[in-house]
Amino acid sequence: MLISEVRLRRLQGTLLTKGVLWEERLVRPIDIYPEYRVRNDYEGGIQTPDGFKITTHFVEIHTDEGVTGLAGPIPEGVAYIIAKHLRKYLIGQDAIAGEKLWDQMHRGMVHGRQGDAMLAISAVDCALWDLRGKWLDQPVYRLLGGPMQTKIPAYASMLGFAVLDAGKVRERAIEYKEKGYRAQKWFFRHGPMSGTEGMKKNVELVRTLREAVGEDYDLMFDCWQSMDVNYVVDLAERIEEYKPRWLEECVMPDRIDSYRKLSERIRIPLSGAEHEYTRWGFKRFIDSEALDVIQPDIYWCGGLTETLKIAAYATVHDLITIPHGHSSFATAHFSAVQSPIHTPYQEYLVKWNAVHQHFLVDPLDVIDGMIEVPERPGLAMEIDRTKIEAEDIIFAA
Repeated sequence: MLISEVRLRRLQGTLLTKGVLWEERLVRPIDIYPEYRVRNDYEGGIQTPDGFKITTHFVEIHTDEGVTGLAGPIPEGVAYIIAKHLRKYLIGQDAIAGEKLWDQMHRGMVHGRQGDAMLAISAVDCALWDLRGKWLDQPVYRLLGGPMQTKIPAYASMLGFAVLDAGKVRERAIEYKEKGYRAQKWFFRHGPMSGTEGMKKNVELVRTLREAVGEDYDLMFDCWQSMDVNYVVDLAERIEEYKPRWLEECVMPDRIDSYRKLSERIRIPLSGAEHEYTRWGFKRFIDSEALDVIQPDIYWCGGLTETLKIAAYATVHDLITIPHGHSSFATAHFSAVQSPIHTPYQEYLVKWNAVHQHFLVDPLDVIDGMIEVPERPGLAMEIDRTKIEAEDIIFAA
């Protein structure tokens, strides 16, 4: 079965929202500069009175036997890389030879070990897994050797919810606990350059959440690579009494020594590396004993093929692997074939999932706090044509 076409589809549509979708943004590394610290710009679309206008891209890999693999959504820049750089490694090749195709794309993209180029390889890899599952009429998790678990506990990732209004924080925390989510992750709004007042607001967020959900409930907090060692040590001392399950992405991902210093100085477990790429990048983190939980993103780190290798190496060190939640479908198939002691949760980005799954026929949802692994062939994604307001086929050939 040979690859005959690599097609990039640009879709436009409107996600209906009750009010503004993105209520608040998280702290960012660039917030050390005051002109950026006050910006409330968001990704994923444009808010209008009618809803949230989305423009995004999906990749389709077609074969001479009529079987097609689907992956996405992906940004336009990533779609461009697939079309202009990766397609030449795919057309006319055996669609089942996933390991070979991954290696050739990786070796061919000599400047593509990280960033958007690796996002492009990841999307192609996921589309090829989807294709192979459809070819064999099996869900991908069965191709991966599963299942070890068919329902995965979900934690609600609360990016985009208001964090500076204690009343809203308390209300949403209780609401999502009552929905059955086994845990919640919230996002700090302030970093070192926000000074003492910012620190107080970060601590207030943690205290408010713990009081809202009670003692026997996991709470995690994301620093989104925007802090430094001294700030995190101070923050950890102030919030340790509230028993966070982990602090996430405390510093930028290349600063592994800073993670190691933090692991030696604070008692709260550390998670991170969602912005790291490939098994070689994760090896640095794992060998340094800097993290307790590693979080590769399947659509960023190299696809399902690479995430499986990263997780296998992590189990050698008895570490937990909980992928960052860009794609709930790909992540569910991954989680299904992992031991529940090494993958105890799946992240469910509440607002991002509404955006990323808007164009899908049957979005993967959380029911009573659990994500049920799809049984349909492939990754179980299908485009819902009724959601498409405008479409262009770009870079097709």
